[in-house]
Amino acid sequence: MADFPFLTDEHRIFRDQLRRFITEEVRPQADAWERAGHVPRDTLRRMGELGFLGIRYAQEHGGAEMDMLATAILAEELGRSGYGGFAITVLVHTDMASPHLANAGSPEQLARYMPDIIAGRSITAVAVTEPDAGSDVAGIRTRARLDGNHWVLNGRKLYITNGVLGDLYFVAARTDMQAKPSRGTTIFIVEKGTPGFSVAQQLDKSGWRSSDTAELVLDEVRIPADQVLGEVDGGFYAIMQNFQNERLVLGAQAMGEAQRALDITLDYVKDRKAFGATLWDKQAIRQRLAQRWAEVAATRALIWQTAVAMDQGTDCVREVSAIKALCGELVNKVMYDCQQFHGGFGYMHGTEIERMVRDARVQAIGGGATEVMLEEIAKRL
Repeated sequence: MADFPFLTDEHRIFRDQLRRFITEEVRPQADAWERAGHVPRDTLRRMGELGFLGIRYAQEHGGAEMDMLATAILAEELGRSGYGGFAITVLVHTDMASPHLANAGSPEQLARYMPDIIAGRSITAVAVTEPDAGSDVAGIRTRARLDGNHWVLNGRKLYITNGVLGDLYFVAARTDMQAKPSRGTTIFIVEKGTPGFSVAQQLDKSGWRSSDTAELVLDEVRIPADQVLGEVDGGFYAIMQNFQNERLVLGAQAMGEAQRALDITLDYVKDRKAFGATLWDKQAIRQRLAQRWAEVAATRALIWQTAVAMDQGTDCVREVSAIKALCGELVNKVMYDCQQFHGGFGYMHGTEIERMVRDARVQAIGGGATEVMLEEIAKRL
């Protein structure tokens, strides 16, 4: 696939390093991570050592100060690994949780936490979703009350990626129950081991098996006032702001997954024989794969174009919502066709395409369901 014209040598070197790391250090071990239910901390620290976990963060904390296009490359290449659980473990840390600290942290908070985050010594999670609040962030019920110079948090969080093995959690809670949720929600920094903060259960998912996902409980969790992240009652807008980053990243991950599925399926159909010829010789099969390749290439171009526009300060809510909606649906169409053309082999546990089909399904759900994204687009037409 042709390179985007705005790629620099730095982007290409970064992409090559990622591909080499995934080939040499991820794929040979990732089946074991799927069975274990998590990515080893040694691997995440190794990614920190290689500079993969802080590509847009300040150099003073160990970051590389690259751009949004580099983030899109990161997400796409992690998706191309073929292991969605590994990819989302990293991307939640780099682009869904830690940006809250990078965007709103005080100088003291940044100095205290960011070096370990970038180095992979401290893994982050963002705790917004609840049993009654997913895409509808305004439905958050976790509460925080001020008690002297501490805040006291009570509530439950659900479907929290990195929730079991994380070290640092950015927790959204209502701090003014009389105000609208958009004006009465705050984000708090909660460290692992804080009394009253616990994992209720590790959740058992259909896909993303190497990503640990948890239900969390906050029972009279006392947080010092200096652990408020950003402004009190200003958390709703911080969550909304970072959704744009999250959704572009999820779209790029999905297109990396789709490209990987197409690549392995092309190899399979060009080798697999039926009725005296290869499957590639069947016009219906090769045309369907050509159609899906074209759709992935076009959507990928939209992702990269939007990444450049975001770096330029353009309001891209409509475009990012389109990316999330398109990619979540397209990756599932690609997986359906690729599994179909693998035949019975593709339905067997232990095959790459079977795992990728399971991993892809959540792309139309998590981070903003397709239907919610379409409404966001419609509001701006």
